[in-house]
Amino acid sequence: MDGNTTGLKSSQVDALERLYRRYVPPEQVVTQEVALYMAELSRDIRRQVGLFIDRKGNVQFVAVGDADSVSMPDLGRFRASRTRLRGLRMVHTHLQGEPLSNADLTDLSRLSLDLVAAIDSRPFVNPIVMSVAHLLPVNPEKKQFEILPTAPVHDFDLDFSAFVKALEAEFGRKAEGLKARKGRERAVLVFLDDGRAENPESEVAEFRELANSAGLDVVDLVVQRRRPDPRYLIGLGKLQELLVRTLQLEVDLLIFCPDLSPAQVKSISDLAEVRVIDRTQLILDIFSQRAASRDGRLQVEAAQLKYLMPRLIGAGHAMSRLLGGIGIRGPGETKLETDRRRIRQRISHLEKQLEELARRRKERRKRRERSGIPIVSIVGYTNAGKSTLLNSLTHARAVAEDKLFATLDPYTRRLRFPKDREMVLTDTVGFIRNLPPDLKTAFKATLEELESADLLLHVVDASSPWCDEQLEAVERLLAELELQWIPRITLFNKMDRLADPTVASNLARRYGGLSISALEKATLRPLVALIERTLWAEQPKSAPVTNGGADEEELRS
Repeated sequence: MDGNTTGLKSSQVDALERLYRRYVPPEQVVTQEVALYMAELSRDIRRQVGLFIDRKGNVQFVAVGDADSVSMPDLGRFRASRTRLRGLRMVHTHLQGEPLSNADLTDLSRLSLDLVAAIDSRPFVNPIVMSVAHLLPVNPEKKQFEILPTAPVHDFDLDFSAFVKALEAEFGRKAEGLKARKGRERAVLVFLDDGRAENPESEVAEFRELANSAGLDVVDLVVQRRRPDPRYLIGLGKLQELLVRTLQLEVDLLIFCPDLSPAQVKSISDLAEVRVIDRTQLILDIFSQRAASRDGRLQVEAAQLKYLMPRLIGAGHAMSRLLGGIGIRGPGETKLETDRRRIRQRISHLEKQLEELARRRKERRKRRERSGIPIVSIVGYTNAGKSTLLNSLTHARAVAEDKLFATLDPYTRRLRFPKDREMVLTDTVGFIRNLPPDLKTAFKATLEELESADLLLHVVDASSPWCDEQLEAVERLLAELELQWIPRITLFNKMDRLADPTVASNLARRYGGLSISALEKATLRPLVALIERTLWAEQPKSAPVTNGGADEEELRS
């Protein structure tokens, strides 16, 4: 028995325990006999009494509360799926005959119950009546539940067994219809505006673009403005609404921004039937999808494990078992501790491999430096057009997609100028604002390349409505990495996307840069000339460029 039994007489406890032997026919919400027994017992102990009845009509849990609410038992054995209700209905008493409360409706949505019913337990009420509410599938009005008219228990016109089967089938049908449109994992994004973001609109737009770049189908976006809740990040009421939406829309995961603490991940996961991740985990997943080199894959795996380890919090019986057996009897070692130990061992192994790869990269950089060939690195916000610029200048075939973090591994090509001059041009992973410390590990290979650069080409997306913010975010990151001393040229790219090309020109004048379109080679001639003047301090009349012996007329055309 669950709940508040303190101070009850042994006879009252025995009466409560006898409720476990009661049976309700599957087609009824509750019988008149059981409702009367509950009402009398509730008046006797002056506390609410609740029954959790399965679809076969058996009482699975008896819960005792106080005068205003009933305590919720642990329903862990009855786990609901994304498109199924929990398979339990809650029937409980209301001492003052009040209608269903907000707490009742909260429990209905939070636990995905088949329905919730409140019995009027006031004395001398005849016939005894009850109020009933149930969840709703996705609907145009975005209603989450329906409250049925109050009616006498003996005359309640509802075939419960047929009703709940039809309701659950409708949940599944609506969700399958939605899922068939895309065939991708479905996500709800949750953004908390706590007042610290300089431009919340741009961060929300970027959050959505990250999800799209990860290959997710974003079915809903929830924005709440409030101070962060220490337990759930967002308010409990908003979270409960969100959980019903996950059931209605067959959502696969909830993604939160800003990042969740380990305790918040556990608290939300205890309530949700779907996976719960945050912005950092989303970015790490994108990195994992895009990493092509061994170096990149190892770095991403190490960053993922470091981020995961503090979030390995015991969840239910599976994470709290003790390992036993011959030779290891006694206290043993919890499964959680074993998982953490294995993760630490894997991280240590990865770090040794990364150190060896870093040593080899350092040797390669030294050979390049001894050759005297200048190194130019392309940097900028993610999806600013860096890979497209590299391809246009060098005839390379680097992956260039309209996605965030399309490039993760450094991509290097030689560029030949007239007078037997050469330089090394390197494409790098894009930067992003609010970069967590764990993610900087995944940038390590790129950052090492930047340290040896003679010149940086800072590419900015001039077509972005948040162009200035993205430029400043990159400048801040370069300063944090102590790379601000390296000479750089600021390039305002994608001028071809602007209705008014003078916008890019005005930005270039304001920041002392150049306006270009990486897709139009004619706009790159001033850039090539400026690179040559910067690297070799000369004023050549023209600066054609080739890719390792390719036709020098290519750029001119």
